[in-house]
Amino acid sequence: MSNLGSGRARRAGGAKRTLVLDQVIAVLADRGYAGTRYADVSEASGVAVSTLQGYFGSREDMLIEAFGRATAVAVTAMDELVAQFDDPWQQLVAMVDRGLSTDIATWRMLMEFWTAAAHDAELQEHAAALAAQYREPFVDAVRRGVESGAFTPRFEIATVVEVVVAAIVGQLYPVVLGHRTPQDKDYREVVLAQLAFALTIDPTER
Repeated sequence: MSNLGSGRARRAGGAKRTLVLDQVIAVLADRGYAGTRYADVSEASGVAVSTLQGYFGSREDMLIEAFGRATAVAVTAMDELVAQFDDPWQQLVAMVDRGLSTDIATWRMLMEFWTAAAHDAELQEHAAALAAQYREPFVDAVRRGVESGAFTPRFEIATVVEVVVAAIVGQLYPVVLGHRTPQDKDYREVVLAQLAFALTIDPTER
């Protein structure tokens, strides 16, 4: 939570605390934001309720930290993907592919968080900070492409990234509700075609 500017994050627990956060994420995906209690996390993790309270303080702080943990894991994975490619277009393709292949449990967890945030001003602030953190690797890749002369954006970089990320997270409800699978190749091709147009490149040449 410290990366969200809360000032209430605790440091107790070390590596065990991180493992507990992963259990919180799983419980959230299963029970939803409103239905996740300390007792549920205790049962899933084997950690006493009193210990959880020592780790996180309030239930809300625990849940917000769990969302922050999930976002940090996603961003780290994208950074690792980017490091495998020198070409900024391939970096973007790799990140789009990872985003579109997000597992249903993670989508469900995010759906719960955003639904709760729609009715809570403080959660909205956290959601905005997490969204900015998720967009950052995309922004960096586009900027590298512009600086190297590989991309000539038709629009502002922030707008291009916003549209791409919106296309990725737009999968959330259809996938969670079973209307579409993450393996929809046509959807992927449309997203990449839009991105190539926005950056004025021919992906077949790359």
